[in-house]
Amino acid sequence: MVKNGKSFGWINYKTFAQKSLDAHMNAYGGEDRLWLGPEGSKFALFFKPHTKMEFAYWHTPTAFDFENWRLTSSTDKKASLSKTTRVLNYQGTIFNLDIIRDIEVLEPVDEKKMLGISFDSKIKSVAFSTTNTIINTSSFAWDKNSGAPCLWNLDMFTPSAKTVIVVPYDNDATGKVATTDYFGQIPPDRVKYNNGILTFKADGKSRGKLGMPPGRTKKLAGSYDAENNVLTIALFDVDPKATYLNQEWRTDRDPFVGDAVNAYNDGPLKDGTQMGPFYEIESVSPAAFLKPKEGLTHKHSVFHFTGDKDELNQIALKTLGISLQDIQAAFK
Repeated sequence: MVKNGKSFGWINYKTFAQKSLDAHMNAYGGEDRLWLGPEGSKFALFFKPHTKMEFAYWHTPTAFDFENWRLTSSTDKKASLSKTTRVLNYQGTIFNLDIIRDIEVLEPVDEKKMLGISFDSKIKSVAFSTTNTIINTSSFAWDKNSGAPCLWNLDMFTPSAKTVIVVPYDNDATGKVATTDYFGQIPPDRVKYNNGILTFKADGKSRGKLGMPPGRTKKLAGSYDAENNVLTIALFDVDPKATYLNQEWRTDRDPFVGDAVNAYNDGPLKDGTQMGPFYEIESVSPAAFLKPKEGLTHKHSVFHFTGDKDELNQIALKTLGISLQDIQAAFK
């Protein structure tokens, strides 16, 4: 282990030092955090019943904001965590649930197999995989009347002036490519579409979020930080036939038509304050329509590569379907 090596995840040291809890979100940061969704919609978990869906009323449920996890087992490469908790949705439904989370460091042989790539000693890498399971411990089935939660993996990374998020998509699929107005419309000079490749500027200077539906995503996303020469790939489960939840901060759209992958670029709020800066690559599970004692599992893995640019370029082409040069040229 290299203790003085570069950290790819964004860590908010101010949160660890604060003397009181933040009312909205205790943004500790980290390579991958696990939340439950939906964030918004008529079944939202982040807004109390009958409140306005505005930042002033947005609160991360304590169940996955700062509540402790139980460490059930650990090795040098793997940790298993569990939690028993409950959450309240916008309709007033209380969900009792268990969550199980396994986090495992991956070896280069695993990285190559999972991504279908090859690389040599000119590339340095670090990667991990998470397996996340939610279990219904309520006395009733979670359905379209009660609403249902979903598992939500969020990767928090440090932005730079030359960081670009890349989300490949199926160019032949029908329907919209992406929702780009979660927090107001993302300006057109910050998000672009080109023959099955969506690029999104991730400099931490303009708050915006986008999402891609399950029928469009290719089950991975990534980013390239040209300033630090870091290529990041996120690989995750997607079921194009399943129901995904709408997470927008509004109640006038179908709550059971949502996105499978999201990307977020942090920026100043209206009052000038800012949580980060950071940027995120996110994936969600389908809606957990579960009977009592049933479970749903969602897998999400993260890979970081740095080193020889020609080798990095080959990894980018193989996984994201775009060259490093074209990624860098997207927002020049």
